[in-house]
Amino acid sequence: MKIVKVELIPVTSPLPKPFYMPETKITGIDSLLIKIHTDTGLVGIADSGDTSTWYRGEIQDTMIGIIGKHIVPRILLGEDPRNIEKIVGRMDTLIRDNNQAKALVDFALHDLKGKIYGMPVYQLLGGRTAPTQRQGWVCSAGAAQAVADEALEALKHGFALIKLKIGAGTEKDDVDVVSTVRAAIGPDVPLTVDVNGFWNYDRAIRTMRRLDPFDLKCVEQPLPWWDIEGMARLRQQIRTPIFADESAQELHHLRELIERRACDGLFIKMQKAGGLLKSQRWLTMARLADMGVMSGCMIGSGLEASPSCHLWCADQWASQFLGENVGPLTIHGAWSIDRPDQYEGICLNAPLFVKGEMLPNEGPGFGIELNEDFIARNITRGMAPVSVAA
Repeated sequence: MKIVKVELIPVTSPLPKPFYMPETKITGIDSLLIKIHTDTGLVGIADSGDTSTWYRGEIQDTMIGIIGKHIVPRILLGEDPRNIEKIVGRMDTLIRDNNQAKALVDFALHDLKGKIYGMPVYQLLGGRTAPTQRQGWVCSAGAAQAVADEALEALKHGFALIKLKIGAGTEKDDVDVVSTVRAAIGPDVPLTVDVNGFWNYDRAIRTMRRLDPFDLKCVEQPLPWWDIEGMARLRQQIRTPIFADESAQELHHLRELIERRACDGLFIKMQKAGGLLKSQRWLTMARLADMGVMSGCMIGSGLEASPSCHLWCADQWASQFLGENVGPLTIHGAWSIDRPDQYEGICLNAPLFVKGEMLPNEGPGFGIELNEDFIARNITRGMAPVSVAA
């Protein structure tokens, strides 16, 4: 068996309502679909999820370029798709960074391998440890009372944690939204804040000392990704645990965070880590350091969310902790997806979200069928699909 063709399809999925993050208004999800074709007729598929100039620094154009011009002709064509370890190793040897592009390839290879052997991806990753991936809810940034109302609605639908996006406004704005939400949801609901690295050290220590009394589960990435030393100093000055996100990418980043005692926990996105294979290594480092982990998404379709769900249900360490893998709900403007036919975007069927928990599909691979009509109607404006064959 060998790979004979790869298709790259840029798609923009419109959101029913904008999602707000610090200094960012998201009205549509620009993602990249990949189809890896074999000479047996089997096809592996994956979705990159949202692209971001400030989080990963990768966009549809860069991923099409790095995959179509380098990964496909130099690594994939003619290769046996079951050799995922070999392919991931060659991608890391020949191409620096570009982890979201590498993850897209890795995801599709796992989907394809599951189809080859007739089993769900979670079986390839160690089997079923947990029945579902328990989820927290990520609130859109906004006025304090509006955010509190959204948090209360999320709790009604079974979500086990509330996460707030802060850091773009003033120090008072941050304190107001946290205090308002905490008063609304009560003292026992886990509450986190995510700064996405927008603060400097002075702002971080001032604001966090004011937020410490609200008993936050953690503050996520309070300082820029490169300021490991600053995070280590900050950790000694505040009571709230620090979780590293943007700082925690490759294994050597994790080692530095652990050795410098710069954080209390780690936040993973599969795209940041570079795919499922590398995410398993990533989780081994977390287990070694006895650090809690949380999993997020790039906001995407049920296909984008599937790798995280399959890994979380398989990995014993990860399965103890929550995910925030709710991109499909954001795209659909929904609190739950109880039936596969409720999907109207890239996927015809995809993982279900029931009472704040995500269930992996049981079919071979990710068990997902693409909605080709939706994809054809929503090719990103000004772009076109790319096909590279032997």
